[in-house]
Amino acid sequence: MLAATAETIHATPLVAKMRTRVQADLPPLVDAIDTGELYPADFLRGIGDLGAFATFCDAAGGEMPADIDLNPAIDAMSEVSEICGATGFMVWCQNALVWYIANSDNAALKDKLLADSANARKLGGTGLSNPMKSFFGIEKMRLKGARVEGGYTVRGALPWVSNIGPDNVFGTIFELPDGKKVMFVADCADPAVELMDCDPFLAMDGTGTYGVNFKGAFIPDDMVIAHDAMPFVKKIRAGFILLQAGMAIGIMRDCIEIMQKMRPGLGHVNKYLAGQQPEDFARTLDEIGAEVRTLAATPYDASDAYWRRVVDARLQAGDATMACAHAAMLHTGARGYMKSHRAQRRMREAYFVGIVTPATKQLCKMLADIDA
Repeated sequence: MLAATAETIHATPLVAKMRTRVQADLPPLVDAIDTGELYPADFLRGIGDLGAFATFCDAAGGEMPADIDLNPAIDAMSEVSEICGATGFMVWCQNALVWYIANSDNAALKDKLLADSANARKLGGTGLSNPMKSFFGIEKMRLKGARVEGGYTVRGALPWVSNIGPDNVFGTIFELPDGKKVMFVADCADPAVELMDCDPFLAMDGTGTYGVNFKGAFIPDDMVIAHDAMPFVKKIRAGFILLQAGMAIGIMRDCIEIMQKMRPGLGHVNKYLAGQQPEDFARTLDEIGAEVRTLAATPYDASDAYWRRVVDARLQAGDATMACAHAAMLHTGARGYMKSHRAQRRMREAYFVGIVTPATKQLCKMLADIDA
């Protein structure tokens, strides 16, 4: 590993345990995850036992610490993403679920799900792609709800929700007739919550991604994250976005290593790829890592200036990940174009960082809206 990437590697006890577990258990699974033959539930539960999803809350389901720092979660995620971007994405999904529940004021929800989700006994994800797009005028809300005794009923369909399965849960948002938004946890075991297979993706097929159809599903009050979702989303939005940096940092580290490994045989010609050398990307990674580290230490900062920095940092991370993976492909040449080489997989995974909500184009729109 280049010394210049030290800014993005932090030798905490959790990172050390994660690195040992990840490097021993994940590499044999990567190809099956990439092709959709395997959803790595056992691996996710295993790193849950290490504390990967309990870095910003009490894994026993207790109170949130006074000073929330998302860096340990990002560091742990980057260890996974350095080996497999798809699994890193699932780690983000699980962290997002825990982030929602841990920040809720609903004590009944916390008693029911926080400890199990923080320990990965209950796996799950997030269905905020459509709501997040709707908040910025890109899409209309797909889920509609109505208040009934003891909770709500929900109808509508989400095209893609990840890290779910028949026994999993996920957080999402529906809209009431008066326009008010409600955030809740959906239980995939509910017969009125139908999981639908998706067409194959370019990558990420092992991520437990399904379309979800709500057929008048009853959502009890003890599964509601926030009866008024908009103030809650403003509270958790920075964490939602910053946690994704773990995917970008891990993929970039591996792409830099791929480029380095090409030097003995191809360095004499790769040196002509101006501005696309491993040292160039190591510097970029350090800059992004330092900004993310600063921002992730204060995820509840409500200032407009902070929010703009968060959006910009996420945009820079996505752009840099795609550029770094592109360079890794050029450095490897024809061998990287083979299905057996990880360079082509890293490129496909890197594009997902630019596409996953908030996508590159949405981030650009968000910055334009902020500046306007």
